[in-house]
Amino acid sequence: MLKKQFLKSKPVCKVTFTLPEQIKAESAYLVGDFNNWDEKATAMKKAKKGGQFSITLELETGRDFQFRYLVNGTDWHNDWNADKYVPNPFSGDNSVVTT
Repeated sequence: MLKKQFLKSKPVCKVTFTLPEQIKAESAYLVGDFNNWDEKATAMKKAKKGGQFSITLELETGRDFQFRYLVNGTDWHNDWNADKYVPNPFSGDNSVVTT
């Protein structure tokens, strides 16, 4: 799930990425254009209540960012509430958030 908050004070959008609750995870990372697809750069935090993983990033406005969730170090997942999807070179799709 994606939640966006556009800031008036600077050209960024705060985007909260939340792993869908039906995906059971011990660990989760947000991987995408914004971190050069580094699989360990952006760890998601697990909520004490409900146990969902999420993270909020400030992303430059007026851009599309491709991303995926890496769960338990091996399983790749899309966000089915993304703004759109684009094919990736690994026979699947990447989620896209538009800011």
